[in-house]
Amino acid sequence: MAESVKTYRQQQAEATRVRIAEAARALFAADGYGATSIDAIAKQAGVATRTVYSAFGTKREILSLICDLWLQRAGARESAGEVLAETEPAAKLRKASHWLTNLYSAGFDVVLIFEAATDESAETRALLRSKLAGRNEVMDAIIASMQQDLAVPVKQAQAIYRALAAPGVYRELVTESGWTTGEFEDWVATSLERQLL
Repeated sequence: MAESVKTYRQQQAEATRVRIAEAARALFAADGYGATSIDAIAKQAGVATRTVYSAFGTKREILSLICDLWLQRAGARESAGEVLAETEPAAKLRKASHWLTNLYSAGFDVVLIFEAATDESAETRALLRSKLAGRNEVMDAIIASMQQDLAVPVKQAQAIYRALAAPGVYRELVTESGWTTGEFEDWVATSLERQLL
């Protein structure tokens, strides 16, 4: 009996954490990370300020959960596995392009929040670097797995993929210029094939 109560409480606590993170994501995107207070997040989430502090402690911890939820909802880990499992070079690059596009279309607002938050404390910058490093490791692993098929050295190929994946490129083409995500995905895939194979 006590175990089931504990499990229910844990579920409630996790649901509250997610609600707070979603409220914070909306406020960070609208008002900026630095300008958003814990009080404002609590009000938006419909909880007491002390609940936010109890659930997270700092805005940085909320930002970490926002990132984790975004990657989870985008299926980032699973789809990266599918890309790595592909053996045909052009198909792998097309899947790598789809992985990137899906990541951005599922939460480009999170990418922009991260960019804005880099002006904050050293601890926040370290968190953001670690999250970005995870994305870069996946991208580098995809390219490294194609070593025998590449027309350029691996390091150069990895740099090209990361350059095409730079948030500013997606922002310019999709957000500013009105490309569809499909057009962006095709452009990345074609560019990768031309440059790397």
